[in-house]
Amino acid sequence: MALSVNSLLRSGRNAVLVLRRRAFHRSAQAAVQVTVRDALNQALDEELERDERVFLLGEEVAQYDGAYKVSRGLWKKYGDKRVIDTPISEMGFTGIAVGAAMAGLRPICEFMTFNFSMQAIDQVINSAAKTCYMSAGLQAVPIVFRGPNGASAGVAAQHSQCFAAWYAHCPGLKVVSPWNSEDAKGLLKSAIRDDNPVVFLENELMYGVPFEMSDEAQSKDFTVPIGKAKVERQGSHVTLVSHSRYVSHCLDAANVLAKEGIECEVLNLRTIRPMDVESIEASVMKTNHLVTVEGGWPQFGVGAEICARIMEGPAFNYLDAPAIRVTGVDIPMPYAKILEDNSLPQIKDIIFSIKKTLNV
Repeated sequence: MALSVNSLLRSGRNAVLVLRRRAFHRSAQAAVQVTVRDALNQALDEELERDERVFLLGEEVAQYDGAYKVSRGLWKKYGDKRVIDTPISEMGFTGIAVGAAMAGLRPICEFMTFNFSMQAIDQVINSAAKTCYMSAGLQAVPIVFRGPNGASAGVAAQHSQCFAAWYAHCPGLKVVSPWNSEDAKGLLKSAIRDDNPVVFLENELMYGVPFEMSDEAQSKDFTVPIGKAKVERQGSHVTLVSHSRYVSHCLDAANVLAKEGIECEVLNLRTIRPMDVESIEASVMKTNHLVTVEGGWPQFGVGAEICARIMEGPAFNYLDAPAIRVTGVDIPMPYAKILEDNSLPQIKDIIFSIKKTLNV
């Protein structure tokens, strides 16, 4: 009798194990993790393959696989005519790229950092941005200027500037600032296909960060529309508007404050120009409070523009407190790490500003 009971117990355990194995095989696949670097690489690869007019040029983009390995493998796949190493002369290769765009090609011009784009700002603004208008719409300039923007880590004052406000100030340009892998891939594909010059501001510290990407986002047909913001977290007490790396900081701050009963709505701008003012207004009308977060300097910054738009529009009447900007400090970036950390927005700074506007 004891043997039969033991046999029954064993058979019961085996049946449970079989059911568990079957349930495991029926479970949904884990979402694929893709770094921002690999998402950008996918977008470049797919667009080079899709359109033979597309080519990439810049310093070390070809044989070295890119200074940040964003163009890894593309030179071996597409060769010297499609992926071109240039001399260290932003003024020169940017001018070549703009001329190529005017001649009917679709260049992607990589700056090793956007801080070096100042060497070529005449080509970006006077040659690329203004040509469509000055030719009465007859001459398109389909070009993408891309590379890391804003502060990295320990690279001091001449390598740490955010150019979102600089380029967004100029009519004729579209200015894109992605946060996660889906943004990076979908927006870069849209930028390459756009007939206008697009400034595509990446962040060096985000390149190695993995994000979940859906099957749809990994499709070759996937794009993200330029000029449309995205609500990354729903909330009812305060609107946080940010772009690029600082969307992560806003989400982290929101998670901390959720434990205290404060629900933050986090809006990822994705595009600086054209700015999705309607989405910002809709969120402010819902939460009645606004905090903007960016890594750039405060004077004439992206947050300043958002505050002005809200003040001038219908959402102003819904504000229960003044809008607050969280920005970088108004100084050239120090080299020392502790000073650098105190020169850029931290999660604690965002939390302090949220509590200040909510008066808690």
